[in-house]
Amino acid sequence: MPSQSGDRSEFFPAIEKKYGKPIQYWISQLQELESSKYPDQIALLRENFEFSQNHANALVMHFRGSPSARRHSGPDDFFAKLDTDAKKLAQEIFSSIQKKYPKLELVMAWNQPMLRTSKDYVFGLSVSKNHITINPWSTEVLVEMTPRLEGLKVNKHTFQVPMNWKVNQSLLHAMVKLRIAEL
Repeated sequence: MPSQSGDRSEFFPAIEKKYGKPIQYWISQLQELESSKYPDQIALLRENFEFSQNHANALVMHFRGSPSARRHSGPDDFFAKLDTDAKKLAQEIFSSIQKKYPKLELVMAWNQPMLRTSKDYVFGLSVSKNHITINPWSTEVLVEMTPRLEGLKVNKHTFQVPMNWKVNQSLLHAMVKLRIAEL
């Protein structure tokens, strides 16, 4: 099993063992579809050679020039790559929560910053061009907090705040408190 480093080539020994050919063989198969889109390259491996999605993705993404699944070395690197407004808002959100709940650890998961206890995720966010999507890691928490989210776009598992959002500390703290109580 590959480590958590994100290095896609760590899948290569398992691919060679499971599918019976060296990696160079699979690369040559992909070279025939070099100008094709990602879904077509994945389909080639999955439909013609019965690759799993994980193995196909690792090979195709490596072939397409993305040797690692990791985009950020850590939260500081994530924040450094944001524009000024997004960075300020994201950091203010996390700072507010971490002041109230200092035992929560800020980590990267799925290339996004997340707060977690020693083993469970409690809060996360992702940054888009015009908004930040906040994930309280619980649909029950989100449902309970929905009346306080008036004027914001609420999705099934997340909600969105605009880049000019004035951080609502009491809302964030209440969400985190409810999520921790679930654990």
